[in-house]
Amino acid sequence: MGGTASKRADDELFFLTLAEAARLLKGRKISPLELTEAVLGRIERLNPLLNAYLLVTADQARATARNSEREILHGDYRGPLHGIPICLKDNFYTRGVITTAGSQFLRNFIPRANSDVVAHLQEAGAVMLGKTNLHEFAYGVTSVNPHYGWVRNPWDETRISGGSSGGSAAAVVAGLAYGSVGTDTGGSIRNPAALCGIVGLKPTYGLVSLNGVVPLALSMDHAGPMARTVRDAAILLDAIARAAATTASSKKSVAPKRKAGPRYAASLDRPIKGLRLGWPARGCYAGATPEVERAVNVAARVLESEGAKLREISLDGVEATVEAANVVARAEALAYHAQAGYFPGRASEYGRDVKSHLQAARKISALDYLRALGARDVLRGIFEGAFKNVDGILAPTLPVTAPLRDQDVVRLANGEESVRSVFIRFSRPANFAGLPAVSVPCGFSDAGLPIGLQIIGPAWEDARVLQIAHAYERASGWHEKHPLL
Repeated sequence: MGGTASKRADDELFFLTLAEAARLLKGRKISPLELTEAVLGRIERLNPLLNAYLLVTADQARATARNSEREILHGDYRGPLHGIPICLKDNFYTRGVITTAGSQFLRNFIPRANSDVVAHLQEAGAVMLGKTNLHEFAYGVTSVNPHYGWVRNPWDETRISGGSSGGSAAAVVAGLAYGSVGTDTGGSIRNPAALCGIVGLKPTYGLVSLNGVVPLALSMDHAGPMARTVRDAAILLDAIARAAATTASSKKSVAPKRKAGPRYAASLDRPIKGLRLGWPARGCYAGATPEVERAVNVAARVLESEGAKLREISLDGVEATVEAANVVARAEALAYHAQAGYFPGRASEYGRDVKSHLQAARKISALDYLRALGARDVLRGIFEGAFKNVDGILAPTLPVTAPLRDQDVVRLANGEESVRSVFIRFSRPANFAGLPAVSVPCGFSDAGLPIGLQIIGPAWEDARVLQIAHAYERASGWHEKHPLL
């Protein structure tokens, strides 16, 4: 298994982009049911190896596909998600369908209502294939789940897919869905997207509703699209983004008041000529392995050739806020688990790593938490200062490629570091500040493992972030590579 071969004829259907599949459905070249049956067959064949899905809702998917087929045939076409088979990370409430959040506690939990994200996707006509595997309670970076097994990376089944949205990333890149929606508190969309070679967007905080999502840390949780291309991610975002940020907390404590924005897919093709892209040469985003640094440097030059202007910038002070972000995440996670009655009374039912995080959180005082919240304003100030001079910031999504299943430590250019520490350090600042950030494939290692480029933008400039990512993707073509399965 592995490699970066182009599409084979027998796999072309599974590796269509979401937008390509939508054109076929709209033009009645293929039916929603035919498309759904084909993907269900592939899931049946490959999921025992990858463990990407926890639950496949085949009967429900077929029923939705049949209904979509009737609607399209009668001219009632809802848009580019109508009849498209997609999957969901298993921490989104799905009415009448088990939602486990990758935990023992919710093994038999059947929500009575859909999350807002699921409701929006259903309104858009998407076909829900099932729920994907994840790190327990979304509280980890590997998707090695002690209760449901680990998610294997489709490029190399001995390596992790990343977390916590690892099942969604593996499913999308392996042709087991045309897109997904995941959650991201410290990189849980972008990191698996980078390790699996797909696009993953963490939107501005408040752009996508978290109502009906099992929380990790409420002030840092984000929901966003995962897909094969930037356009596909934009199509998904168009469906799930809400008209305005409605909660006081999202406006006051994390992100500024939202400005009206364009539809995301429709604004992708705007030229990037003249856009200023910042390159942080040191600090929080430094220390990548030579092959990752090389790939990201080449990606920056590609964007320059497309008309962008590269500038070296300083983000001094960002690294000092990462531990404060960790304090906030731990404290808010403990608050949820304590209020739910899970911890500490049922501590023995957690996996080892999640239990250790919650135990550590018990040592955090109210004063510690409030001081950590203060660091958020410092971090936002650093980014706001940078965005006075640049329109976007380029960095590696991760400093390494996919680690092995039991690998706890990775070697960087400047020494060794734990997998968890490395994964959070490169991605959590955007969560703490509430800024939009996307990971887009930018190459492969010598071992054939994907590498991701991260693009960070100002709050509510999600369209610009996607525009930059699309310009790079179109010029580079890395999205056309798929694992051989």
